[in-house]
Amino acid sequence: MSFLNAIPFEAIGVAVFALTGALMAARKGMDPFGFALLATVTGVGGGTIRDLLLGEPVFWVGKPTDVFVCLIVAEIVFALGPQRVAALEGGRRRGLLLLWADALGMALFTVMGTGKALAAGVPFMSAIVLGTITATFGGIIRDILAATTPLVLKKDIYVTAAALGSGVMVGLQGLGLDPFLASATGACAAFGLRALALLRGWSLPSFPSRD
Repeated sequence: MSFLNAIPFEAIGVAVFALTGALMAARKGMDPFGFALLATVTGVGGGTIRDLLLGEPVFWVGKPTDVFVCLIVAEIVFALGPQRVAALEGGRRRGLLLLWADALGMALFTVMGTGKALAAGVPFMSAIVLGTITATFGGIIRDILAATTPLVLKKDIYVTAAALGSGVMVGLQGLGLDPFLASATGACAAFGLRALALLRGWSLPSFPSRD
């Protein structure tokens, strides 16, 4: 049984990433349209780029349910109001909900993107790249529109976690492991590395700035 068909991980991943877009819109004090825009581009952005690179129909064009999920999440967060959103984000720990939701969305999108790339018959390395793109580019678009430095351009272990999860999935499937187990293990690897980085403050070395 396919990992992606066993449980509606696509809908879950879209909703979680849409939540991060809505939380970013709340942080920036946007109007309802801003909430809808950030939630939608975050929820479907990475998958859109993946499908365009694969030369396949963009997934949400033929299945607008994913866009509706993004819009619903966006407007629910907007309707909660500043106080409730601030409470959700945890007071002094403000921003942790966004980071952890983003980590979960990244892990789910990693295996979804990798799985679709493998199903399209691309080489293993290309599948890893496309899985990583699926997991990260929605967040990149979100942060650029919100005038925030994207996580992938910081020292945070983020793209590395997505690439690890995708590589684990591809490697295990190449060894003949059941696709469900390979995908689940890949998702756990991606989320686990990102979680350890958040909890322990791990980061990649950066090149010394000359500014």
